[in-house]
Amino acid sequence: MSKPRLEGKVALITGAASGIGEETARLFAENGASVVVADVQDELGHRVVESIGTDRASYLHCDVRDEKQVEEAVSYTVNKYGTLDVMFSNAGILGPLGGIQELDLTALDNLMAINVRGAAATIKHAARAMVARNIRGSIICTTSVASLVGGSGPCPYTMSKHALLGLVRSACSELGVYGIRVNSVSPFGVATPLSMNPFHMAASEVEESISAVANLKGVVLKTKHIADAALFLASDESAYISGHNLVVDGGVTVNINVAAPNK
Repeated sequence: MSKPRLEGKVALITGAASGIGEETARLFAENGASVVVADVQDELGHRVVESIGTDRASYLHCDVRDEKQVEEAVSYTVNKYGTLDVMFSNAGILGPLGGIQELDLTALDNLMAINVRGAAATIKHAARAMVARNIRGSIICTTSVASLVGGSGPCPYTMSKHALLGLVRSACSELGVYGIRVNSVSPFGVATPLSMNPFHMAASEVEESISAVANLKGVVLKTKHIADAALFLASDESAYISGHNLVVDGGVTVNINVAAPNK
C-alpha cells in the first residue's frame, strides 16, 4: 500500500465548512493530514469535524475579514499540532450580482475584504509561521476561471479573483527564498453553496447549466475534482511548482468557441 500523500502534515483550510473547502478537508484527512476546519458557519463546521473524526480534525471559528481571527487561527493550528505545512485559503463569496453600471460599492468593499484582503491576511500569517519554524510549506488559494477571463462571472467577483491571482504571484516571488510554495486552483462552475444559493438553484440545475456550455463533455465538474487539484499542490508531488494557477475547467478558458455562463 502506498504511503498517504499528506502523511504527518498539518493543514489549515478557510471556508472549510461547505463546498470545495469541506471536500478538501475530507480528502486531506483521508491522505494522512491533520486538518483545522476554519469557517464562520459554526454548526456546519462542527459537523464536518465530527464526520472526519476529532482525532484527525478540529474546528475553529474564523472570519477572514478580521486579521486578528486569522492570526489566531494560525496560532491555534501551530499550538495544537506543532506545525503548519499547508495553508489552503479557500474562503470566498460571490458578492453582488449586478454589472458595473449597477455596482454597489459597499457590497464591493465586503467582497474584496473576504476574497482578497482575507486571503492576504491568511497568506501573511501562514508565511510568518512557516518562516519562523523553517517550514517549507505549501500555500494554496482558490481563485476561479474569473481570474483569467471577463464575462465568466459577475463584474465584482471577476475583479476580486483577478486581484487574488496577482496576490498569489506576488507572494510566490517573495516566499520562494524560504522554500515556501504559493499556488492557486481555478475552477470552472461547480455546484456549491456559492453558486447555488444566490441563484436559488439546485445542484443538478447548476451542473446542467455548466455542462451545457462546457468544452470537455462527458464529465461533470465536482468539488472532488477541485479537492484533487488542491491535494496535488499540497503534496510533495508538486515540490517544484510555485506561482502556478492550476485551472480546472476542462479547457473552457482556452477555447474561443465556448463562452462561460455570464450570470
